[in-house]
Amino acid sequence: MGVMEMTTDLTLRSVFMRLAFAMLTGMLVGIERSSKGRGAGVKTHTLVCVGAALVMLTSEYIRVTFNNQGDLARLGAQVISGIGFLGAGTIIVTGRNHVRGLTTAAGLWVCACEGLAIGIGFWKGAIVTLIIIMFTLQVLARVDMYMHHYAKSFELYIEFQTGPDLRQFMEDIKLQNVDLGSVDVKKSRIDGSGQAAIVGFKMRRGVDRPDLIQWIRERKYVLYLEEL
Repeated sequence: MGVMEMTTDLTLRSVFMRLAFAMLTGMLVGIERSSKGRGAGVKTHTLVCVGAALVMLTSEYIRVTFNNQGDLARLGAQVISGIGFLGAGTIIVTGRNHVRGLTTAAGLWVCACEGLAIGIGFWKGAIVTLIIIMFTLQVLARVDMYMHHYAKSFELYIEFQTGPDLRQFMEDIKLQNVDLGSVDVKKSRIDGSGQAAIVGFKMRRGVDRPDLIQWIRERKYVLYLEEL
């Protein structure tokens, strides 16, 4: 009899193995998030995954104990919808309109789904999904960064020394063979007398994005620049 077959019943060994695997799954995802400096790390992801697994174990226990009465999916459905409040707490919009925490929120949600699958004993789905999660966070994250870095359309948050410097920048950038999109002017957070702007760019053929950003950084009137 294989390991998976031995964990189909609600024995102490089965419960232990399901919760232990849920803990391992949450730890793996949490370690990856912690390595990126995210707020929701090992502890949060582990607790979410183990808690979700326990919910499904409880649902199965209720059904077995009360002679197949009860809805196995009801408690699990509440976990899937309820985990949103925790995920929402990890999403922030910075003062520069930069959204952070979306991947962590998605990671918490999928950890909860993993816990539900493990808790009900759906080992094959849980293992395959764990592989896909780690592949997404490790490999596809690099692809996403590459695409973001070399995207033709992008936004920059730029802070200038004085108000007139923004107008000077607008004149200078026209000579760099790029198209400007929206320009959202804000008050500088570094120098109260200066101005800041979120500027949208659309690259033309033959223009290198890293070179353009470096050119902007070298302007004497630019205090700070950040890619959004």
